[in-house]
Amino acid sequence: MSAARFDRLLADIRACRICVDYLPLGPNPVIQASRTARLIICGQAPGLRVHQTGIPFNDPSGDRLRDWMGLDRATFYDAARISIIPMGFCYPGRDPRGGDMPPRPECAAHWHDRIFAQLPNPRLVLAIGQYAQAYHLAGRTKGSVAATVRAWAEYGPDIIPLPHPSPRNMGWLRRNPWFEAEVVPVLRARVAAYLRDWPSQM
Repeated sequence: MSAARFDRLLADIRACRICVDYLPLGPNPVIQASRTARLIICGQAPGLRVHQTGIPFNDPSGDRLRDWMGLDRATFYDAARISIIPMGFCYPGRDPRGGDMPPRPECAAHWHDRIFAQLPNPRLVLAIGQYAQAYHLAGRTKGSVAATVRAWAEYGPDIIPLPHPSPRNMGWLRRNPWFEAEVVPVLRARVAAYLRDWPSQM
């Protein structure tokens, strides 16, 4: 795919209205992607603040994710080096039981195979939460986010499953101290190695 065709695909995603009838605040697809980035962050769906600003992970979840990765904001938002492609591009609304609703399934069904087919093979994919792990690990998940993340070493150097960095997940982090002790140092090392070698990998 040429750069112009890839740009048109991104424009089509940002103009998408497939879920308009199901989104309480209307569509506002949020994506950061380029053909030069080989580090891909795949989360769930934008939260309210991201919906309002149009900037992915522009919230406390993003602050924690950047800390896990060892990145400042400028590097994190450098689209030439880092793509951010959530499973749902639009804010899905609040779940009456607490937190946000799951990402709308239409995004993955209509867009994800198309965009990933046009990207170079990733050097590193961060699969955040159950929906991203189900897509990127394709049947290799362990039945729960905790079990999948605990098995991170099984997925090779090119993918790291992560829990969601939301403040609502603080209880999970306290119950699973091995994550920050074992996985976060590996994550930081792999991110640093990717950035050190870029753009020679393109």
